[in-house]
Amino acid sequence: MKTFYTHAHVWRDGHFESGTVVVENGRIAAPCTPAPADVCVDLGGRWVVPGLVDVHVHLREPGFTHKETIASGTAAAAHGGYTAVCAMPNLNPAPDAPETLALELDAIRRDAAVRVYPYGCITVGQRGAGELVDFAALAPDVIGFSDDGRGVQADELMERAMRGAAAVGKPIVAHCEVDELLRGGYIHDGAYCRTHGHRGICSESEWRQVERDIALAEKTDCQYHVCHVSTAESVELVRRAKARGVRVSCETAPHYLLLCDEDLQEDGRFKMNPPLRSRTDRDALREGLCDGTIEVIATDHAPHTAEEKSRGLAGSAMGIVGLECAFPVLYTGLVVPGLLPLERLITAMTDNPRRIFWLEGGLHVGDAADFTVLDLDDEYVIDPVTFRSKGRATPFAGWRVQGRAVRTVVGGCTVYDATTGIG
Repeated sequence: MKTFYTHAHVWRDGHFESGTVVVENGRIAAPCTPAPADVCVDLGGRWVVPGLVDVHVHLREPGFTHKETIASGTAAAAHGGYTAVCAMPNLNPAPDAPETLALELDAIRRDAAVRVYPYGCITVGQRGAGELVDFAALAPDVIGFSDDGRGVQADELMERAMRGAAAVGKPIVAHCEVDELLRGGYIHDGAYCRTHGHRGICSESEWRQVERDIALAEKTDCQYHVCHVSTAESVELVRRAKARGVRVSCETAPHYLLLCDEDLQEDGRFKMNPPLRSRTDRDALREGLCDGTIEVIATDHAPHTAEEKSRGLAGSAMGIVGLECAFPVLYTGLVVPGLLPLERLITAMTDNPRRIFWLEGGLHVGDAADFTVLDLDDEYVIDPVTFRSKGRATPFAGWRVQGRAVRTVVGGCTVYDATTGIG
């Protein structure tokens, strides 16, 4: 028996065309005529894209299940149209060896609603210093290696890490931050910071380590991916490295593309790391997305408890949630006003992360049937109360947006459907 998703605008090789998606045995099947026993789902002219992919999420399990679990985080992903997420290693215990990684893998197998690909740590204990992990031992079960939340400080250690990751064919996925340049800061070192008496984080704390890592990636021929780029200087460094043929890619997040430090409020839902930067940085990120320097949009979904986010800019924990509002805020803020073509947005949220991280799924015959149905006409207000995530802190609360995921399909199975209430 096959399932036919009819009357849709279907993403085919970088553009949309009217058509039908056929699914059989969990995979995309060749176009054909339905048989009497087949199931037909009329999508009413909605838009079908390969399932959204987020290469940077925090699912918090094991160790911090009061903030999020594999079950709640992947339910949030499905609600937002994501069929695959890559889980960062900020866990307890940190996945720095096969035995600690096994705890996370068990929870994924038991509870995940979408595909989850974990990262392994770069350093033992995810400390950004000290001893490197056994890359070969972890490689079969991880998507790459990251110490997200900490930059690897020593040049020599990062070079050895890149050589170790390259030897097993996995990328280094780096949180770039020079500790000695932080100086106790927690928001961008800009006009708002100085006017309101806060401590600032300078842009150099990010781009200086991006610069170092690019040089090391060029030296070691390691595949290198920069997490949550937030500064104009970082964009330019990646642009120049790509032009030289360095194996470098990068991501940014919706909040850096849509907000800047002029939008800050004295509220923990505006606090994340890296912080919201200047309008100039925001515009440089948009330009980098448009010209292909920034190939991936990731949310850095980082849930915390309400109490942890209730202490204002100075005292709140770093991190916001993003899985359930990323597509609508980006579509509304960038595509609708003509700042970014829809095709570029879809590519950055689907095709590019799959290509860079070698992930399955798509809409070609034989692909795993992982896809998302979008209603681009639906208008509503972002309300965190409706989130499946345990986290509620987002700077986009109250935004009137257009467009949302109405069905998420993983391996041919519907894991979220706005009409029937699945998921």
